[in-house]
Amino acid sequence: MILRDAVEAVEKSDVARIKALRGAIDTYDDPWKIHLSLFPAVDRVLNPPFINPHLPKMYNICRDLAPHLSKEGKKSLVYLELMEYARRPKLDPAPRKAAPRSTINFADIEKSMEEKDRDNVALLLDAFIKQQGVPKLARCLLLLGSGYLRQSLGHSVSCTAFILRELALRRGVNRWPALILLADYFCKGGFCVTPPLTEDGSELSLDECLSRSVTGTGFVDLHHTITLFAIERTRSFLTRAEHRHMVHAWAMFLGDKQAEPRSSMAHGKISDYAQFRESFSQLDANLMLNLIGGMIGSPNDRSRLCSFLATGVCDLYQGNYDPHYLTGLGSLMWLINTYHHNVGLVQDALYQYLGFYFENVRSEDRR
Repeated sequence: MILRDAVEAVEKSDVARIKALRGAIDTYDDPWKIHLSLFPAVDRVLNPPFINPHLPKMYNICRDLAPHLSKEGKKSLVYLELMEYARRPKLDPAPRKAAPRSTINFADIEKSMEEKDRDNVALLLDAFIKQQGVPKLARCLLLLGSGYLRQSLGHSVSCTAFILRELALRRGVNRWPALILLADYFCKGGFCVTPPLTEDGSELSLDECLSRSVTGTGFVDLHHTITLFAIERTRSFLTRAEHRHMVHAWAMFLGDKQAEPRSSMAHGKISDYAQFRESFSQLDANLMLNLIGGMIGSPNDRSRLCSFLATGVCDLYQGNYDPHYLTGLGSLMWLINTYHHNVGLVQDALYQYLGFYFENVRSEDRR
């Protein structure tokens, strides 16, 4: 019953109904089943005035957060998700038509995107998947999106990547809402020309580029890091040359931004969540970095740190969140667990996320 109620409440943008379901969520044995049941409804969630599908992207990134949460933490995450999906407008549903039987080339899809024929683009995407599979479509859409990183603030890849990742994980479910969403986004964004693969033979220093990326706590700065996270999360769809092209496109997206690493290292550790939450709720990035900056080197400390961060972000929820609070957290956890050998880099990434999150939460509290 709760699975159906949750989906219907999201589809009807019924926030009051979601609030009324809080008790049922808290007593439900497997909260993750609620999350999984939302797939068709989530792909209609919009986030105006932005054209970017932030919420479907957030939906997939929640898969990266869930392993770091207790059962109670997952209940909080699912409630947060339901509230955020329900309180936003939805993309109008479009009836599904029979996909073309003729062979579909990706150039056909690009032409339809250029013509901004959303429903036809969705039909062609559906036919392309049936003929060549989700991984091939993912490869083509990611390469297409790589030509528009500056124009879209990275979203032409980062939003696309996580929607495609979710599609690839699903079997035997209705994928039409996701295809309409992708078609709608690419048509609105004017993304319709795949750039040639980069011919630059130079090898990038990824650590150097990441040091530039994790500098700064602003909106654009956070998107620099989320975009590389998206590229790496969908690396399996790409050939080595294509992945190299995507990383070069990302490095160009950084522009002339310079790295500004912090001058001193933090060594603090917290072993108790209650202590973490008390400090976290003060919304002070410098304080938190000093308290948790030493929790990067060891696997046990990293696991505890990720758990504390995910739980803390869910616990501070008051009914209104920017989806970047969760997508940025996903990229931070990826960095923590992938680049822990470079403690200074990870500490800069921690400061970037905490600075962005705390400042924006404070701004919302002042409204």
